[in-house]
Amino acid sequence: MEKVSERLNRMALSATLAMTQKSRELKSQGFDVINLSIGEPDFDTPDHIKEAAKKAIDDNFTHYSPVPGYESVKKAVVDKFKRENNLVFDENQIVVSAGAKHSIINVFLSIINPGDEVIIPAPYWVSYVDMVGLAEGIPVVVKCGIESDFKMTPEQLEKHITQKTRAIIYSSPSNPTGSLYSKDELEGLAKVIQKHPNIIVLSDEIYEHINFSGEHQSIAQFDYIKDQVVVINGVSKGYAMTGWRIGYIGAPLWIAKAVTKLQGQFTSGACTIAQKAAEAALNAGSESCLEMKKVFLKRRDLVLGLLKEIDGLKLNVPLGAFYVFPEVSHFLGKSYQNHIINSSSDLALYLLETEYVATVGGDAFGSPECLRFSYATSEDTLVEAIKRIKRALEKLK
Repeated sequence: MEKVSERLNRMALSATLAMTQKSRELKSQGFDVINLSIGEPDFDTPDHIKEAAKKAIDDNFTHYSPVPGYESVKKAVVDKFKRENNLVFDENQIVVSAGAKHSIINVFLSIINPGDEVIIPAPYWVSYVDMVGLAEGIPVVVKCGIESDFKMTPEQLEKHITQKTRAIIYSSPSNPTGSLYSKDELEGLAKVIQKHPNIIVLSDEIYEHINFSGEHQSIAQFDYIKDQVVVINGVSKGYAMTGWRIGYIGAPLWIAKAVTKLQGQFTSGACTIAQKAAEAALNAGSESCLEMKKVFLKRRDLVLGLLKEIDGLKLNVPLGAFYVFPEVSHFLGKSYQNHIINSSSDLALYLLETEYVATVGGDAFGSPECLRFSYATSEDTLVEAIKRIKRALEKLK
């Protein structure tokens, strides 16, 4: 009898990966698909990082690593935190995992009991809610609209905290909105969190290096809550290393130990070759990220300029990552031929099926009135994609 677990039945498919798969299927059938759905830099991994991986193979780093990662890799993470974020961690507070996504689920499974609540500002990254559910927690979604730049205020946070609140998770810079929290905004949240010492904050900082406003800010900088904060990061976005699958945490010691215990039963240590590549990336600093950031900023401005020419879209100005997240409420309830647009997911499917442009409906991010575009592709491709989007939207009546 084919019967999967109820745990799996409760879990949604990743909307971003599902749209990417559908795009690939259409492309394989010969359609000229432009994929703006995937959250991946369109750059190759820098050569010095690839060379470190090749050397690791030649040096026979091909055996099991310690579960939380090689000491040299953890030291590279510690040094990075100190150098770039002014955050002090011991090496035993670092755990290296198979991507930041792995890091997040490790933490949730280590700290959440059935019925514990986790506060998640929406828009949120697609996997947060299902990860909480997998850990048998209860997601408490806090709606944050475009008028507040999609960010949670201290007042909203305080309002949603209950005796069952165990954790908070957010990303800055944000996927899907590109919004980021300033130091003052984070301090406002930190002062609320300080009043609730049982709450753990998961600060997802994977887009740290794609920041157009200046210095990155982490909520872990506030000493009075640092023992409540787990910093999640990795090398995927900033170093164009998505396929290498290396993420890491800086955490209170008890959480790092718990995650190591869990990881020891699930995966053991992350890929040894990828760890040594990540070590080289981190030790070289963020210089290799700067050129990517310049390109992304130029693309952001291009995309915003073109989208502003489309009537009905409502835009904010993203200050990081490589996404725009326009509000598309104007188009909901409209139709063209057999396409009826009742949700942003319907709109995303309409754009894919009529103009072969892949986007992701905001439903998957907790904001069904919005649509996510990635601008991690060439300028010519972006110009063509938005021309197609404009043509499709103008047909809706």
